[in-house]
Amino acid sequence: MTADSTAPVEGTPLIKPSTTDHPLYERIVEACRTVYDPEIPVNIFDLGLIYTIDISPENEVGIVMTLTAPGCPVAGEMPGWVADAVEPLDGVKQVDVQMTFEPQWGMDMMSDEARLELGFM
Repeated sequence: MTADSTAPVEGTPLIKPSTTDHPLYERIVEACRTVYDPEIPVNIFDLGLIYTIDISPENEVGIVMTLTAPGCPVAGEMPGWVADAVEPLDGVKQVDVQMTFEPQWGMDMMSDEARLELGFM
């Protein structure tokens, strides 16, 4: 019996880690915190909708995000809102925002601040 090379390796994270040690990371997070889901009074970063912020050595930013539900009425607009918030930052060369629904968003992805704001704590 041989291992299937297309199957995920056990222990492989479902969400790619962010480039947290890059000098632009905190400013990009703050820019993401200026974007709100119009139906929820909490920013999308604290909601846990931003899965990955990947910053290349050339300051090209790749953001992988999700929505609280695939049928969200602003699904087509939200990636543009995120790109519009991050692109103007000094030092950012370009921004590419990708949408994913794997893994599916869950309330456990929210920050403590978001849970408090929404009355879940």
